[in-house]
Amino acid sequence: MTSTAPTSPLRRRVVVIAAGTLAVGALSAVAPAPAIEAASAASTTSVATAGTVAATGTVSALTVSAAAPTARTAPTVTRPALSRPATVAPFRVGTVNYNKWWAKQILATRYKIRSAAQFRCLVTVWNRESHWNQRAHNHRSGAHGIPQALPGSKMRSAGADWRTNPVTQIKWGLGYIDRRYGSPCGALRHMNRHGWY
Repeated sequence: MTSTAPTSPLRRRVVVIAAGTLAVGALSAVAPAPAIEAASAASTTSVATAGTVAATGTVSALTVSAAAPTARTAPTVTRPALSRPATVAPFRVGTVNYNKWWAKQILATRYKIRSAAQFRCLVTVWNRESHWNQRAHNHRSGAHGIPQALPGSKMRSAGADWRTNPVTQIKWGLGYIDRRYGSPCGALRHMNRHGWY
């Protein structure tokens, strides 16, 4: 059985004081002066009461974290830009090119049809019907607008301005083609066989 020599109370105090001083000195690089003074006071109190290096180290660490909290910054969130179709046509309102531009945009965004062949079919159908004129009106039948809706008042479901707004007429006309024929080329095939769509 071996025994260790007892450590004198004086030696314990010296070790504790030295450890407390080292802990405070190491904090001077990261903590402001008031925090160091608070840590020093806490270390001295701990030396008088606890008398161990472990207790002094714990109190010093707690004092510093309370006196000098680290600032947190919110992370920067980057979001990909959403691609949206343009809403201003590069043509004068009401012209044939304006009307065709809108038809192409709506066909691509709403019906996911981007085929040049499908658009050519649409151009052919509406050239025969109205020459893309939103004011075209058949006085005998009552068909109206670019798609020659019969009667024209059917287009009211796409907007109250159906009589004069080419975009409203195009929206209705493309919806009609989609529901009845599935695509502009389907509408053209029917028109070629029967003379109407």
